[in-house]
Amino acid sequence: MTTAFDTFDLSGTPLANRVVMAPMTRSRAGEGGVPTELTAEYYTQRASAGLIVTEGVQPSVVGQGYPFTPGLHSAEQIAGWREVTDAVHAAGGRIFAQLMHSGRIGHPSLLPDGLVPVAPSAVRAAGQLYTAEGMKDFVTPRELTGDEVRATIADFAAAARNAIDAGFDGVELHGANGYLIQQFLSTSTNLRTDEWGGSVENRVRFATEVTKAVAEAVGADRTGLRISPANPYNDMAETDAELVYPALVEAIAPLGIAYLHAVEAGPQVRELTLELRAKFSGAFILNPATEGPTDHGSLALVEEGVADLVAFGALFLANPDLPARLRTEGPYNTPDPASFFGGDHKGYTDYPALAA
Repeated sequence: MTTAFDTFDLSGTPLANRVVMAPMTRSRAGEGGVPTELTAEYYTQRASAGLIVTEGVQPSVVGQGYPFTPGLHSAEQIAGWREVTDAVHAAGGRIFAQLMHSGRIGHPSLLPDGLVPVAPSAVRAAGQLYTAEGMKDFVTPRELTGDEVRATIADFAAAARNAIDAGFDGVELHGANGYLIQQFLSTSTNLRTDEWGGSVENRVRFATEVTKAVAEAVGADRTGLRISPANPYNDMAETDAELVYPALVEAIAPLGIAYLHAVEAGPQVRELTLELRAKFSGAFILNPATEGPTDHGSLALVEEGVADLVAFGALFLANPDLPARLRTEGPYNTPDPASFFGGDHKGYTDYPALAA
């Protein structure tokens, strides 16, 4: 019987187990979006994961949606990430960079030179986000022109090449949680009538073209895609997820990418999860819907064949040696939400390991 503690061949990248550290924004990058020594310590502490997927990394200046998040579009950022990947590899880990363009989720105060957030259409998200000036309402984004859509695809490919230059084992495209790629998928955020909007075929085109461009830039074997069907996070509404996501999987199938990473918005989407799992021929990572933090009970999803690998978020944040704790079904450190975003080492690198 296959278990979550068995090794896994991720399109040529050997993984020590099937426990994945999910991407989690921590807002602790240094000036200019450059990772710090603390960033390297944080990820190295968690190198016993079969695979680490980093926090969302902006592929361009305008792709930034939160304060103190890292990028992969400057020489300084590449050098900073090289320190992180070298340390993780020295500890025996494997690490993919998650490329995240936030689209309409952001604020002009986070951006230089008078830039404003961009999106498929000029549809403002309800709600607020934290900035250096306190909580701010989301603004109406500027609609991307056709040429700018193509330039944004090129930005993803360039950032993917930068990730490989920085020593990452691969990249994951963030097509989930209401950010730019998902904004193109939904009729609530994509009101376009050109080749990038309208029909299901057109709405999946951006995600497909980004995935294709990145796979061509760094290799399909080093490319993954994260999705979250019907996830309402960031004021999203997907009324035809059962049509959009199978169409997306069929569109990217010829590319042969390394993995598909699905985030379940709730137990009601499990049927769709199983359909996508059956349609996708590569590795399938699942961040399952659970009542609390994903814990050892979810390891059975690997044994049952629902997923090849299982992703853990908050539990991995608080337990740097999570695979060891999963083997013994705990004990687990309790995550501290007050220190999730921003700050120093507290709630970041000071969670104790079992050996300590």
